Amino acid sequence: MSILLIFLGVLIIFFLLGLAIPFAIGLTCIFVLLMEFGIDLPYGVIAQKYTGGVNSFTLLAIPFFLFAGRIMNRGSITKRIFDFANYIVGWIPGGLAHANIVASFIHSGMCGSAVADAAGLGQIEIQAMKNAGFKTEFAAACTASSAIIDPVTPPSIPLVVFGVAGGVSINRLFMGGIIPGILITVSLMVLIFVFALTRKYPRTFFPGWKAFFQAGKDALLAFLTPVILIGGIMAGIFTATEAAAVASLYAFILTVFIYREVSLREVFAVCKEVVRETSAIMLIVGVSALYGFLLIKTQLPNILMEDLLSLTRNKYMILMLLNIFLLIFGLFMETNSAIIILTPLIMPIITSVGIDPVHFGLIMIVNLMIGLMTPPVGMLLFVVCRVAKLPFHVLLKACLPFYIPLLIILLMITYIPAIVLFIPNLVFGQ
Repeated sequence: MSILLIFLGVLIIFFLLGLAIPFAIGLTCIFVLLMEFGIDLPYGVIAQKYTGGVNSFTLLAIPFFLFAGRIMNRGSITKRIFDFANYIVGWIPGGLAHANIVASFIHSGMCGSAVADAAGLGQIEIQAMKNAGFKTEFAAACTASSAIIDPVTPPSIPLVVFGVAGGVSINRLFMGGIIPGILITVSLMVLIFVFALTRKYPRTFFPGWKAFFQAGKDALLAFLTPVILIGGIMAGIFTATEAAAVASLYAFILTVFIYREVSLREVFAVCKEVVRETSAIMLIVGVSALYGFLLIKTQLPNILMEDLLSLTRNKYMILMLLNIFLLIFGLFMETNSAIIILTPLIMPIITSVGIDPVHFGLIMIVNLMIGLMTPPVGMLLFVVCRVAKLPFHVLLKACLPFYIPLLIILLMITYIPAIVLFIPNLVFGQ
């Protein structure tokens, strides 16, 4: 346990000192290496592990999905999606709040990033809800919670990172996220429906079939994105990484040549944004790969496995303990870093008690997504606060009821594996 205290304790100290995540992880690695080698550091090993961590064909999916999400947000695709979602569910008590959730579910089939959802689609959703008479804090809370759907439902950047870190099939992970994404969508809508009845929230009256079909026609090409991606993966036409490339190309053609809403100059600006964001992610991936290598080198995963299994070998109890651990860890750490650091630690434990890695992958992602909208790190909260122009504590208070359905779905995913595994087993076999 002293080794664990060194690895996590030093890391937490660097976080508290205000260091950026990749630098905190990297300096922790240097600290551990100094303890072992002194000042004669193995620079070759450091370089090899860092470059090896990012040298992955699968990780190419990340910049492609980021590009697809960014360029769709530049054009009117997100607005078309939101307008059509409003026509579908706006007549239900709670109106635009339901459209907020459904739009995020549709958007999740194109992007795979919670922050991109909140920053892009969130601007449209919050403004529309404010104009309809909803309180700003409630609109912002709906947006923050609905953004969680994006990384759970395929395609998903965190699932790509988990697949790389754990050596798990990303195609199976993507298929495993479909039902959990639907359940999160429905559970949030149920909560909004209850609020709508008790708080008398407005609804949008159905505008007529002509307007409905026109909105559907306007959004049709955008809706084809998840159909192409998921259909292509299920049919075995392309891998998850190739699906990301197809998504970015399709989004580029749609916004630049068909809708003609984004100029080539703006595409260049989007590419610069994607390069910056991808570089930040890859910096985290590289230093986290070195961190994971040092964890394995010290036999810490085996030590933790033996300690945990000495307490219980019941996989349901182990899942409960891992859920608690992940929820706490997710409060303090960025999602991709947490996945890369924790996966090598936890994989030996789950495989030893017969937990399917695809099943656990979705459990981990949902846990960390809840952490993404929970202080103190809570990146989603900071993004939505900026979009909605709200004080942090006001948004946090508004978000509290939304944790209830998210935690209920987390427990369902944890203890009913078929929720995750049914579609992957159906498509790819057991």
